Amino acid sequence: MFRSILLALSVFVALPAAGQERRDHERARAALEAGQIRPLSELLAVVERRYHGRVIEADLERDDGQWLYEFKILPLNGHVFTVELDAATGGFLRSRGPVQERTAQDGRQPVR
Repeated sequence: MFRSILLALSVFVALPAAGQERRDHERARAALEAGQIRPLSELLAVVERRYHGRVIEADLERDDGQWLYEFKILPLNGHVFTVELDAATGGFLRSRGPVQERTAQDGRQPVR
């Protein structure tokens, strides 16, 4: 019986999260259609040209009225770092972790 109650509670708790995710997706789509943010694909290309590693996660967030993309990047050394870009302009905001930025010696020009 206790297990059934726990299962029912976990389903009940999970339902609002799914609804929240849907609302977030709709807000992001509306922001893109209104020209408030740049497409994820554009900024993903910028990040892949500028930094060493593979993007393993990308999130769109709204922080104090500002849309931002947060990218988690996994370079070959295995030390994940995070880069945040302004979702409207693509401008660099901040980073966390051991950032590995590309240089001209890498054979590809870094994006500024």
